[in-house]
Amino acid sequence: MSHVFHRNLNTDYPTAVRGEGIYLFDSTGKRYLDGCGGAAVSCLGHSDAEVKAAMQQQLDQLAWAHSGFFTTEPMEQLADFLVERAPAGLEHVYFVSGGSEAMESALKLARQYFVERGQPERQHIIARLQSYHGNTLGALATGGNQARRQQFEPLLVNVSHVSACNEYRGKQDGETTEQYCQRLLDELEQQIAELGADKVMAFVAEPVVGATMGAVPAVAGYFKGIREICNRHGILLILDEVMCGMGRTGSLFAASQEGISPDILCIAKGLGAGYQPIGATLVSEHIYQAIKQGSGFFQHGHTYIGHAMACAAALAVQKRIESGDLLANVQRQGERLRQGLLRELSDHPFIGNIRGLGLFQGVELVQDKASKTPFDPALKIHARIKAKALENGLMCYPMGGTLDGKQGDHILLAPPFIITDAQIDELISLLATSCKQVFDSL
Repeated sequence: MSHVFHRNLNTDYPTAVRGEGIYLFDSTGKRYLDGCGGAAVSCLGHSDAEVKAAMQQQLDQLAWAHSGFFTTEPMEQLADFLVERAPAGLEHVYFVSGGSEAMESALKLARQYFVERGQPERQHIIARLQSYHGNTLGALATGGNQARRQQFEPLLVNVSHVSACNEYRGKQDGETTEQYCQRLLDELEQQIAELGADKVMAFVAEPVVGATMGAVPAVAGYFKGIREICNRHGILLILDEVMCGMGRTGSLFAASQEGISPDILCIAKGLGAGYQPIGATLVSEHIYQAIKQGSGFFQHGHTYIGHAMACAAALAVQKRIESGDLLANVQRQGERLRQGLLRELSDHPFIGNIRGLGLFQGVELVQDKASKTPFDPALKIHARIKAKALENGLMCYPMGGTLDGKQGDHILLAPPFIITDAQIDELISLLATSCKQVFDSL
């Protein structure tokens, strides 16, 4: 019997023992194609020689030094690397150990910013339904997935939520994309008015919604409209790129594809590609200066901020992506993946929508294609597909609750950036076979 407190207490997990490129191997020798990067993490696969060498070199020099006493070369170098490539205005980087910590840091930083500026009345956060921003209490409160929040509601701060930007589900009959976009922006304006524009602290969103909806990008013009509204009311714009950032959508930062700069931007997963736990909160100059010229101290911290080994690994990952021109491969293979999914799955009566950007693609499953009616949640279609795919040697990321936290099923795909043509075809074939086997059993 295992003494590990696994996330699912009723599952017998295979034991992963080796990684080779985009594949993982268990203790029986079975091979699995990692079609989801675990959780959109393993963007370089599982055995990159350059990253491993950089980690070994850093370990030989210094594994860790507490940030309350020292800075380190890899932390400074990684911060420089990110700022040089980040959307305009993001000039400082606060390093943490993962996405939830990055989001928690962003929320507390936003609050302290307004306190330092003499605006303590700004305390409200507005986020979107069916968003996911992490599992710490502040991040969970900000997220809009009701099923994940439900049992913890008594512990959560009050956060307002507006509609998600999901054209497949949200656009009304007879409504143009432009009208749909404007309706969502008007909804945000109304929410701000109800709360009081001088009392709203931040608007929080994922540029491409990951786990809770399955790779859903916003419609054209949406984020530019959001940025304008935040500017007009003095509200901070916090973008959560924990899952969709660091090259996943085809550009290093997803915000760049929207043509905007946020006030705070959070990254993790693909930053370190799973070689070490790391996340980061990128901060605009005006926020940094407000705190520097005020108390001079961010009232927040974690033990492993700027961990030297983690920063060295992440810097090596990012240099490898850049030197290998892997973002171009993300764009090319993302299109190959999308076209393959459309070819193999789009005509199936249980496939409602295929969407995404780059190597971040989602497939929404429906019981009825015409009405977009979801499957009965009791059928657990997503769980069946995950189990069948794993049996067939494919790791994918199916989730339930796509519509409202309870109803709906989707499959998220986020393979490593190093994936080849043949491996894309293998992924599509394994997924199509697994879906067919589950659908035929209904």
